[in-house]
Amino acid sequence: MISKNKAKFIISLQKKKVRDEERLFIIEGDKLIKEFLAAKIPIRSLIAKPEFLSNLPAELTRFVNEIEDVSFEELKHISTFKTPHNALAVVPMPDREMDPCEVFNQLCIALDFIQDPGNLGTIIRAAAWFGLKNIVCSEDCVDVYNPKVIQASMGAILNVNVYYSNLKKLVVLANEKKIPVFGTLLEGKSIYNHKFANKGIILLGNESKGISEELIPYITEKIMIPRFSKANYGIDSLNVGMAASVVFSEFLRKSGNLPD
Repeated sequence: MISKNKAKFIISLQKKKVRDEERLFIIEGDKLIKEFLAAKIPIRSLIAKPEFLSNLPAELTRFVNEIEDVSFEELKHISTFKTPHNALAVVPMPDREMDPCEVFNQLCIALDFIQDPGNLGTIIRAAAWFGLKNIVCSEDCVDVYNPKVIQASMGAILNVNVYYSNLKKLVVLANEKKIPVFGTLLEGKSIYNHKFANKGIILLGNESKGISEELIPYITEKIMIPRFSKANYGIDSLNVGMAASVVFSEFLRKSGNLPD
């Protein structure tokens, strides 16, 4: 049985301010929690129904600080979902500092003012699928530890480094170091007619406003996904998460970094 104070604390982690202060975040779901455990990620608290805990291999609990079994109603009270999964965990945030030299040494994703948690989670998942290790978010992007982002990423967060930084400083530094900055713009060159390198920054903009005006002067190569449909209504643009997957795929295909 979980105490009222513990339940209140876990619920408070749904707020970014508290997550930042405590350096903790929430993950939910049988599969996601098992993946974190298998990856040997330290877990502060594992709160789960007895049947989940009884089926959990002992070797997966070595990195859990405390385990509490709870009823469905208790889990529902602290869950971020209307219908909770069998388990919820509180996880310490990793301590990461961005090294620009490391970021510039390979393809990097830069996200400007992405607001929808589902979109950020989808982009993280796509990045992990295509082997892209680093994402740099503008400081006004949605929080990567928002429970909806974690859920949408489906465990891909384990394979991608997500940083928050001043994007203008990043692209200015990239220009100084002759690192290409690929900006996705409607007036860009078709990605299907563009030659790509295996280094550079792929810059994706806000869901409705696109890339900020202050960043556009630092874009060295403007790219776009051409529209093939002739329909007049309903499809004036691609969702940024969908667009990211197309762009990442084409970059990797053109750069020659293809799996066997």
